[in-house]
Amino acid sequence: MANETNEITMPTKYDPSATEAKWYDYWLENDVFKADEDDSKQPYTIVIPPPNVTGKLHLGHAWDTTLQDLLTRLKRMQGYDVLWLPGMDHAGIATQAKVEQKLREDGIMRYDLGREKFLEKTWEWKDEYADTIRAQWSKLGLGLDYSRERFTLDEGLSKAVQEVFVRLYEKGLIYRGEYIVNWDPAQKTAVSDIEVIYQEVEGAFYHMKYPLADGSGHIEIATTRPETMLGDTAVAVNPKDERYAHLVGKTIMLPVMNREIPIVADDYVDMEFGTGCVKITPAHDPNDFEIGNRHELPRVLVMDEGGKMNENAGKYEGLDRFECRKQLVKDLEADGTLVKIEPHTHSVGHSERSGAVIEPYLSKQWFVDMEPLAKAALEAQGHDDTKVNFVPERFEGTYLRWMENIRDWCISRQLWWGHRIPAWYHNETGEVYVGKDAPADSENWTQDEDVLDTWFSSALWPFSTMGWPDTDAKDFNRYFPTSALVTGYDIIFFWVSRMIFQSLEFTGKQPFNDVLIHGLIRDSEGRKMSKSLGNGVDPMEVIDQYGADSLRWFLLTGSTPGNDLRFYWEKIESTWNFANKIWNASRFALMNMDGMKYEEIDLSGEKTLADKWILTRLNDTVDQVTRLVDKYEFGEAGRYLYNFIWEEFCNWYIEMAKLTLYGEDEAAKATTRSVLAHTLDSIMRLMHPFMPFLTEEIWQHLPHEGDSIVRASYPTRRDDLHFADSVPAFEAVMNVIRSVRNIRSEVNAPMSKPIQLFISTSDEATQGYLSANEATIGKFTNATELEIGRGLTAPDKSMSAIMTGAELFIPLADLINFEEEIARLEKEVAKYEKEVERVQKKLGNPGFTGKAPAHVIDEEKAKEKDYLDKRDAVRARLEELRK
Repeated sequence: MANETNEITMPTKYDPSATEAKWYDYWLENDVFKADEDDSKQPYTIVIPPPNVTGKLHLGHAWDTTLQDLLTRLKRMQGYDVLWLPGMDHAGIATQAKVEQKLREDGIMRYDLGREKFLEKTWEWKDEYADTIRAQWSKLGLGLDYSRERFTLDEGLSKAVQEVFVRLYEKGLIYRGEYIVNWDPAQKTAVSDIEVIYQEVEGAFYHMKYPLADGSGHIEIATTRPETMLGDTAVAVNPKDERYAHLVGKTIMLPVMNREIPIVADDYVDMEFGTGCVKITPAHDPNDFEIGNRHELPRVLVMDEGGKMNENAGKYEGLDRFECRKQLVKDLEADGTLVKIEPHTHSVGHSERSGAVIEPYLSKQWFVDMEPLAKAALEAQGHDDTKVNFVPERFEGTYLRWMENIRDWCISRQLWWGHRIPAWYHNETGEVYVGKDAPADSENWTQDEDVLDTWFSSALWPFSTMGWPDTDAKDFNRYFPTSALVTGYDIIFFWVSRMIFQSLEFTGKQPFNDVLIHGLIRDSEGRKMSKSLGNGVDPMEVIDQYGADSLRWFLLTGSTPGNDLRFYWEKIESTWNFANKIWNASRFALMNMDGMKYEEIDLSGEKTLADKWILTRLNDTVDQVTRLVDKYEFGEAGRYLYNFIWEEFCNWYIEMAKLTLYGEDEAAKATTRSVLAHTLDSIMRLMHPFMPFLTEEIWQHLPHEGDSIVRASYPTRRDDLHFADSVPAFEAVMNVIRSVRNIRSEVNAPMSKPIQLFISTSDEATQGYLSANEATIGKFTNATELEIGRGLTAPDKSMSAIMTGAELFIPLADLINFEEEIARLEKEVAKYEKEVERVQKKLGNPGFTGKAPAHVIDEEKAKEKDYLDKRDAVRARLEELRK
């Protein structure tokens, strides 16, 4: 879509809705995001953090992907062979919960359908929401190679999952056993730690008397979950606790159940907490489970998978766990076992998906033995050629600490949607068979009903998407390891770490060179966005209102690596204003290019100071932005770009360029047009990774070569266009113009009013800079009389300003009517004196200061200081005028 004539067809205002979809379609139609597979180029690879196929993308995913889009667009422009591979995660629990909810609305349970029919419904859901996600990716402008899109349940990734499971099992690193897991009674499945949300809950400590079996007394224990006492198999005390040393080895009678259980000594018990006696329920608490193992205690499970009390709960069988708690407390109170109920606020785990209270639950599950995998990952992090670089570095410590204290990983889930565990049980002998294919006599075997934790397949994402386990796969050999990962600090433990140890185990390489960590997106008050607070923001709504480029700029520049980002609509609007500033500057430039073609751009001619200055500042900007982006300092890079474009290019260079463009010197006009075209083209390229749609639209109107800015080269420093002396010279001119404008503002004198201007210089360099640009200074200050010289003295009744290397004076007689100005200032003084009197009277009133909150009093004191400062400043101006 090369532009030959550069006709001015750009509307007065930028309209994202008219351009964004057009350009995204154009990019896809022309395969601009497809990897080159060019051996002469260095590969740069990113795989997208796969979103769950459960609905709309949230702001956090928009943040991840926009940061990655910036990197891939930049690297593509810098000449790399870029592969940005898209994909989606099946999200076992989340997706199954959504589909089951939808079915329940129609009065259908998944068991009514059976496994195969239910999975058909779930695939229909996946197809629908995958289309939604792709549409949202396109609205964000993500430069993805859709020819390589993957899904965690597609055939290739499923093959990789089976390969990994079987290999780990054969190495003895996958085993099946009974352990305490996070159990979701609503979904009837184990869940991972990341799927547990902790909430503060108003609960209670229930203090109870457990009688000694020999009738010699009792001991007191306290619990927040009295219903679990039905499964108690011991009471523990600390072996160093002298209060209970004589009781160790004795037994107690478990209230209600009348079961005799031992008193054991264990170092886990905190002597200072509560009574120093702890009830031990190995089937319903992870710490009790470990104590039970040490003392060979039985495990009594008193609930079923749905959270109801089972046959081991005696007369409470069939009751919901919380209904059981109520009834049990009444019974304990009635028989005198309950000592007291103490209110207690504590943190309780809830299922992220169903909202149900998580139950620590004894269950037979599949686990990964993490010790050898973690050890290898920790060792790799100690070598430069195998380590992953964390940005910011502090998060490496977070990763290392977790790996050093890692527990075995429960990988089985009691679901239907997911990778079914490749294990079969012999129908007669119970023998276990694990393999990539079913046993030969499959009719005699039953496959495990469970599926694998979603994180198991997600952990393989960087290499399974490249064709592994086929180690001859072209993409695997060319694009793996990947170059960078961008993700939030909240999943370092659950995804980043697992990708690292699985990649090292199966490929011998780290999965990515760098991992850029960002924080969470919060609302303007710093609160985490959530449905319950109703403070969430849909990124698609932001795009509909302000365009994708405004949202992208905010996400890319609004925070520093590792830190949270607060969402403000005002900042989105400010970005929208910035985009329009760029649009308007581009329209002005194009209107002064007279249909210039790319080959007509000639930067060899004689240049004005402004031309030299903007080209030099462009070089500095290219250097700084490239350096900052390479360090992942996108916010700083954005601020540098913003200041260069808004202040230097728009507010100064364009205004200065008008002197030449509207002048008579045709050669100078041609050069300035070329400088304008070159600088604006470079700005579009620098800005493209941040604002792809706006920059493509403008670039297509500029003189250019090539079909799309996506494939244009990224700007580099041009030493032949660097004029170091132009910077101090132009800054001297700018300082004079700024100072004059400030003085005019201070005395309310409009620019249309001519002035006399005297500039006294103190060094030869400043003298030379200002004298060489006398005409420019006169034009931009509207000075009808201008004198520049060494050692000039101040005229009577003049305003002055001091700057580096010079002092300037403006006689007031030409600017103001003294009598009118004095009268105006006297009114100003009277106004501020009245405000001072009012606020001081308020602060002197004990009725106010004694009752008002501290921050209100501080606000009034701040007003007092502000009014006093303004009054004194106006008084000083009056004194000057009255001399």
